Amino acid sequence: MKERVSELVNESIKELNVFVEDAFISEEEGKKLFNIVLDSDEVIDLNRITEASRIINKIMDENEEVLGDIDELDIYSKSKGE
Repeated sequence: MKERVSELVNESIKELNVFVEDAFISEEEGKKLFNIVLDSDEVIDLNRITEASRIINKIMDENEEVLGDIDELDIYSKSKGE
């Protein structure tokens, strides 16, 4: 799953100096979540996460077969030190 999401979005978000670290499905409170975890060689500020999320949301909307029957798309950054 990570590989497919990386193929779809990494080229579009590389100018933000972020990349897909992981992509996986989880379940929280009865909802299926599609999680995309972003990482960078530097600290990722909120503005960069927001811009990357806009780009990724558009790409994932165009490739909804990847998402399947999920309820929510969650895009967030990896905490430094993990």
